[in-house]
Amino acid sequence: MSTLKVDAIKHNSATSDAITMASDGTCTAKLTSVGGGGLSHRNLIINGSFLIAQRATTSTSDNYQTVDRFGCSSSGTDEAPTQAQVDVSSSDTPFTLGLTKAFKITNGNQTSGAGTSDYMRIRHRIEAQDVRNSGWNYRSSSSYITLSFWVKSSVAQTFYVNIRSYDGTAQAYAHPFSATTSWTKITHSIPGNSNLDFANDTGIGLEIQWAQYYGTQYTDNSRADNTWAQFVSTTQTKDQTSTWYTTNDSTFELTGVQLEVGDTATSFEHRRYGDEFLACERYYQTATGYVTQANSHWVSLRPTMRTNPTPTILSGNLNSVNQITTTSSNWNNSGNAANQAKVGYDAEL
Repeated sequence: MSTLKVDAIKHNSATSDAITMASDGTCTAKLTSVGGGGLSHRNLIINGSFLIAQRATTSTSDNYQTVDRFGCSSSGTDEAPTQAQVDVSSSDTPFTLGLTKAFKITNGNQTSGAGTSDYMRIRHRIEAQDVRNSGWNYRSSSSYITLSFWVKSSVAQTFYVNIRSYDGTAQAYAHPFSATTSWTKITHSIPGNSNLDFANDTGIGLEIQWAQYYGTQYTDNSRADNTWAQFVSTTQTKDQTSTWYTTNDSTFELTGVQLEVGDTATSFEHRRYGDEFLACERYYQTATGYVTQANSHWVSLRPTMRTNPTPTILSGNLNSVNQITTTSSNWNNSGNAANQAKVGYDAEL
């Protein structure tokens, strides 16, 4: 191996050095981007390290039930899968990179086999305004976003990750990847496309799906990999391998999910727990308080939620939760004894 020894690096038309070397082996660099994207807040994914799980740490129910911003949904199963927030082993490479939690799907026992209309998937959605204003020139085929993640499966096979837009004429992109019984990092750069459209609003912009299985009702071998095409529910990917889906208690684990502007996958952008928690609360938060025998108890919601949320009384006795906005709601406790109550507010995409 050879070593380049210089004091500085400068473009031949520049007036100052871009990189200045120091005698202690460090350097000073004038960076304007990382991999073509921003220097901070590069990751468009919220909770890609799976640190936050406000609702629960394990569930056999569908959709958003455990880790924030990610859900597991399925159809046609004989036994529901279990979704859970789990620890990454300290001896595994994601842990040594600071990724200590993962999202794990444990398959049920699909005794009737892989049905044509069966499916199982992990899903994450990004607001349209966050994609539109990310710095990605999404209508240009020479401008890229790059998806990276760590994955592990108890059954070694090829899976698909799908990316779908919603505004205008919905577009879709399907990328096959191989997962094994050891943690593997997957990276893939995705070009823009002239048919993509993202509104400047709080609706769904991009949806990312990691499919454990799609039955043939949703697949077609004529579907090209790694290219944008109009979204059609019956041609989402090529036909998929069913081995994982038909293996009792098979597992699929995911961590370190990052989506960033540019054609290069940078190292995972770790955020402080408090910052990640605050970002998650835009989509789901809870409020706890002591309520007296009164008709009205006003509760503030902070941070401001994405849209007027749907409330669920998690504990305590309340007659109703009403007058709901993105910043507040009213708890009605008329006729009930004073008690401690807890309400969950859901504004997920």
